[in-house]
Amino acid sequence: MEEQTKFEPLPAEKVEFVADQPDLPVKRGWIGIAIIRLLSLAIVGGALYYSFEGLGAVFILFILIVPVEKLFPRHKGQRVRRPLYKLDISYALASPFLNGAGLIAAVFVGVFTFAWIPGLMIRPLVAMIPSIAMPVIGFLLFDMIGYWTHRFYHEIPFCWKFHAIHHSTEHLDWASGFRAHPFDGTLVAPAFFFLIAAGFSTELTGLFAIIQIVLGLFLHANVRFRLSWLHPFVGTPEMHHWHHSSETDAIWTNYGAIIPHWDMIFGTYYMPKDKRPTKYGVDEYIEPNMIDQLRYPLVGMGNPLFILRHPFKAIGVGFRFYRDILKQMKWVILRPRGMKPPN
Repeated sequence: MEEQTKFEPLPAEKVEFVADQPDLPVKRGWIGIAIIRLLSLAIVGGALYYSFEGLGAVFILFILIVPVEKLFPRHKGQRVRRPLYKLDISYALASPFLNGAGLIAAVFVGVFTFAWIPGLMIRPLVAMIPSIAMPVIGFLLFDMIGYWTHRFYHEIPFCWKFHAIHHSTEHLDWASGFRAHPFDGTLVAPAFFFLIAAGFSTELTGLFAIIQIVLGLFLHANVRFRLSWLHPFVGTPEMHHWHHSSETDAIWTNYGAIIPHWDMIFGTYYMPKDKRPTKYGVDEYIEPNMIDQLRYPLVGMGNPLFILRHPFKAIGVGFRFYRDILKQMKWVILRPRGMKPPN
């Protein structure tokens, strides 16, 4: 059954959001469960056959973070082998395959978000920047665009379907950052294409993307360091844990990955002094296995062969979809500060 969620309209405008995902567990017999497990095993096994990159990442993070989590745990009763830790590690091991699919999606999103157009427009101005200032200016632009892209992925329902996989974990620790839909990697694509079009070097822009991804893994750690003196200057586990919290006051907050200033400027900063986040996860039900999670955002999108069978109709559908996304982006940009999702 289709469930409609309506946002409050902006002046002279009404925006409707539709969520058509099932919110109940899928009932499967032992054959269905076996197929799901075999498919997951095939993805992980194939990825490991192709590359040990994911295994290396698991090993390095385990060595670096788990001892610190044990010495200074935020949630003292949380074990290394907590619920669904195997799922998160499976995502890490499968990353060579999943990242390949994500890279294709990132190129598509980078091109069709047209973030490169304003990049080309400011290219003459970028050429005037002294070389010594290029890394600083590039970093600030990359981080600001990353803030807005992250915010769109939370507040536009179509995008949220992909990002919800990452937020579905109810236990934050060294492994939880690995859980993400491969198409969720498109978060960094608009900023990357913008900077390249603006004239920043590929190496510098790629370095920013790598820093954001690696820092993101560390920000999920189950550590109790509050580091309050750093809060105004750089993202911390404290800030990111609030971002993952499902508590009402924390929803739609702390989108900044590296620095918190964009949240402060645009009204999404949330760092209470008298409490700490304890509850994580999402409201919708998401199946706790890799195959269903990879399918989750794609359910209801129709047969991909529709584009080949009806190319002209597909162009019309794509145009309307893009128009609606732009309308929703406008809604997100102009929504009142401090607003929370509708019930």
